[in-house]
Amino acid sequence: MKVHFIAIGGSAMHNLAIALHKKGYKISGSDDEIFEPSKSRLKKYGLLPKKEGWDVLNINKDIDAIILGMHARKDNPELLKAKESGIKIFSYPEYLYEQSKNKKRVVIGGSHGKTTITAIILHVLNYYKINCDYIVGAQLDGFEVMVKLSDDAPFMIFEGDEYLTSPIDRRPKFHLYKPDIALLSGIAWDHINVFPTFENYVEQFRIFIDLISDKGTLIYYSEDNELENLANSSKSNIKKIPYLLPQYVIENGITKIIYDQKKIPLRVFGEHNLMNINGARLVCNELGINDNNFYKAVSTFKGASKRLELVDKNNHTSIFKDFAHSPSKLKATTKAVKEQFPDRDLVACMELHTFSSLNIDFLEHYKGSMEKADIPIVYYNPHTIELKKLPPISIDSVKNAFGNKKLQIYTDTSLMVDYLMKINWKNKNLLMMSSGNFDGIDFSSLASEIFNR
Repeated sequence: MKVHFIAIGGSAMHNLAIALHKKGYKISGSDDEIFEPSKSRLKKYGLLPKKEGWDVLNINKDIDAIILGMHARKDNPELLKAKESGIKIFSYPEYLYEQSKNKKRVVIGGSHGKTTITAIILHVLNYYKINCDYIVGAQLDGFEVMVKLSDDAPFMIFEGDEYLTSPIDRRPKFHLYKPDIALLSGIAWDHINVFPTFENYVEQFRIFIDLISDKGTLIYYSEDNELENLANSSKSNIKKIPYLLPQYVIENGITKIIYDQKKIPLRVFGEHNLMNINGARLVCNELGINDNNFYKAVSTFKGASKRLELVDKNNHTSIFKDFAHSPSKLKATTKAVKEQFPDRDLVACMELHTFSSLNIDFLEHYKGSMEKADIPIVYYNPHTIELKKLPPISIDSVKNAFGNKKLQIYTDTSLMVDYLMKINWKNKNLLMMSSGNFDGIDFSSLASEIFNR
């Protein structure tokens, strides 16, 4: 089987290419730009294109299938040639479904927590050496790749993203997976460039629930009113299992879940992570893992990459990085760090980087999202706004939107870093939150500078 990837350098795309290569497929690919870590990982497996750019000569009669990445445009010359040649064209979600047709499919969806919940499930399955296929949106400890495909695994775990499938398929990705077991963690409006109203966004989750197989299972966070309404009004031929925040205590800086009159110490913290663990537990129950075995495994879970990930620490300061960028994620993450370290001030920096966060009409949703921070800081790059072809936003409009009198706003990372270097870090924590990287800040180097002042 020979498969060609158009836009092979994407995070999901290059992992799928590696997974199919490991399965024995012949893989080729192209892209106009390939960045790290995709570049090194493709090179490791001999899959890195010899040159950057598109070339219609890549498309020939030997190719059995094309997999089209979201990064490619509708007028991509290789895509046009493939259409002319009659070669079957898949998006990567379509191809993942093709690979999982004969397996039990578990799909983790929701506006937040998808990666972490998927990571917890995979960690528990790996702990007990239970074979499964998967797609997850972060690099995980103990897993070489973010996509695994095989012929013998009985089920596949999907992180179910609600963003668009491909340039020629405007369906949300998670609509293509047709779950047997589905989990929804919550609904908080995002991707306003695709889903222009909250009602339109919620509708995507209703459609997703309708796609659960007959006699399948829906696991959902029932404190979310939208999810509760969707679950109650959904079809009756599926099993519905609600979940809530589990009981817990924090003792000596360690969060412990209370289960069966025992305290289970965890390596992660924050109420959002505790809810993620509870949802993952119910999925694992459906896969045959009882609660005792689940908690034994989950007590060794260290977290997913960039999800409240510890960068460095000393005796009086811890520095974390997190993927948080939407209002709900921002609120949950700042609350988590502040509650875990109540005797330390929290310096929380977030970058407005996504299309939604840089949209003047969406900014008001950030009101109150950084209230738990003692020193809240927002950074954004006006050039990023230009690249996204959005109207400019002023510092005053950002300040008004967040509604936080303590908020400091920077549009130059060097000035922000200069300010951070002037802080007395004794009994203070630093939390860096972004789906980007603050225009190239190396968090490890930043931590070293702070500790070596």
